[in-house]
Amino acid sequence: MPRPPLTSAEYWDLYKPYRAEGEQPAPTTDRFEWTQFPGHGPGPEVLGAPRHALELGPGEGTDAVHLARLGIQVTAVDFSAFQIERARRWWSDVPGVRFVHADVCEFLSRDTTEYDAIYSMWGAAWFTDPEFLLPLVAKRLVPGGVFVFSHAEPGPGTYGPQQMRGKWLEGRERELTVLRWQYAPGVWADLLKRNGFTDVDARIVPPPGNEPLGTLLVRAEAA
Repeated sequence: MPRPPLTSAEYWDLYKPYRAEGEQPAPTTDRFEWTQFPGHGPGPEVLGAPRHALELGPGEGTDAVHLARLGIQVTAVDFSAFQIERARRWWSDVPGVRFVHADVCEFLSRDTTEYDAIYSMWGAAWFTDPEFLLPLVAKRLVPGGVFVFSHAEPGPGTYGPQQMRGKWLEGRERELTVLRWQYAPGVWADLLKRNGFTDVDARIVPPPGNEPLGTLLVRAEAA
């Protein structure tokens, strides 16, 4: 019988699974960084001073917890049931943070909350079609609220949805594939402005040392 098509939830259920015997210790939450390089680049100040923030694709939940410990109310939404269950288990004693298992577009479509900031750090904003995502994000931000996201610097000539393969996940024989949306900073700026965002700052944060790729960092305000 043919295998069913792989969903992105299946992919992320296998990402950093930590399924070794015994309870895995919770990761550290002392950093909030937009780049892939520890101690490099800007931190939470890019979000301004939000009272209520929404994270799209929190994974292990460390960034959401970091903000909650600064006194920010954080809702964190992830498509992976495994990631959400683990985050809830690790951070159940942290006030001010709520982990929700849902597809981000479906959540944004039904949610009625208005947020001061919506952000995604190498998360769902990279793996969701912006033609669907951006209008939904704009509707959930207060006027002047910020949308900030980061992901790897796009490679030369990449444009639109690109396949990301994960045969390495748990040593599986079957190659797992998801799509990520790759655009140059100028294209992201155009997409955001077309969806009603203003004061768009889309740029590449240069990497440290001899690292080959930097980080795309995008910040925009809701009208």
